[in-house]
Amino acid sequence: MALHAHEEALRMITDSEEESTCSEESTFYHPRRNLAVKERLVACRANGVMRRFMKAEPVKLGFKFFELVDSSNGYTVDLSVYTGKNIFPTGRGLSYDAVMSLLDKKVLGSGYHLYMDDFYTTPKLLTDLFAMKFGACGTYRDSRKDFPQSASNSLTKKSSRGSIRWIRDGPLVCVKWMDKQEVSVCSTIHAAYTGQRVQRQVKAQDARKTKTFPCPAPVTAYNQHMTGVDPSDQLLQYYTAQHNTMKWYRKVFLHFLDVAAANAFILHKELHGDMTHKAFMEELVGELCGVSEKADPEQTSNDHVAVPGAELTSNVRRIATVGRRICVHCKAVRGKKQQTPWKCQACDVHLCLQLNRNCFQEWHNNV
Repeated sequence: MALHAHEEALRMITDSEEESTCSEESTFYHPRRNLAVKERLVACRANGVMRRFMKAEPVKLGFKFFELVDSSNGYTVDLSVYTGKNIFPTGRGLSYDAVMSLLDKKVLGSGYHLYMDDFYTTPKLLTDLFAMKFGACGTYRDSRKDFPQSASNSLTKKSSRGSIRWIRDGPLVCVKWMDKQEVSVCSTIHAAYTGQRVQRQVKAQDARKTKTFPCPAPVTAYNQHMTGVDPSDQLLQYYTAQHNTMKWYRKVFLHFLDVAAANAFILHKELHGDMTHKAFMEELVGELCGVSEKADPEQTSNDHVAVPGAELTSNVRRIATVGRRICVHCKAVRGKKQQTPWKCQACDVHLCLQLNRNCFQEWHNNV
């Protein structure tokens, strides 16, 4: 299937999902201040140009989603599918466009704080978000251009644990902190250091002990709000609708279904908080299927099951031949008088039930 055909099929799925959820979402839920931008990978072996191979990820082969998540509870605010090329080209790169495509000011408004990893963080993105009245904070790579750097701002291998360096460039505050290894964070929200301290286990002669070290405010906030999306990942792993399929669009649709179910449970938990995830999913599935969880299954005495043709008693001597009768299907279809000890409980007719001759199934398929 050509790329444009994949895009057309994807557009039909995403347009349907947006029409059914976006208007209701803004009515029933408005995200809190701190949001996280993240990638989510859905395993899929179906052939398709949108399928990605990611060697360094736990999911090696599948689809990549860019998602905007509420850090306070894991609620997925918006998401987009990576199709293999940039669907919102601005000339500033995929990482820039992926973040901007998730921010709809007409729905969200402004004043949010966005947290992201080093794939997305660039000076251009953070300054443009700042102009849109969105604060941003994220780890960054020293190799990326345009980040402010100076010799006095750098850390070395000899820098002690807890060492902090920072430099400001307009709204950008770039902080480097020495933990076990160097951590680089850029923010338009925080001051470089406001007195936070963290505990770490360190070696002391033959034992280990806990010591406290100064920690920059951007690092503390980043760790807090990026880990806030973990409940969403956990909910999507439990009771998922995903199953093996060779149709790529089913994988995409089922991921949307999983996200919608996880969001519904998060909202239900905040409003009521008296139901487990398992109980919620059982009730949700029952309502979607029109099945009452409390209803007893229908009992019938005419079940089509195979039973012995005669009851065995203690005085039966020839167990191998007792109750054998001619199979009605063999006689009618094959013209043979084949004897069998099995009969259908509902139809009260004798039928063969063997690996190489399943008259029981053939008879009931034709009745």
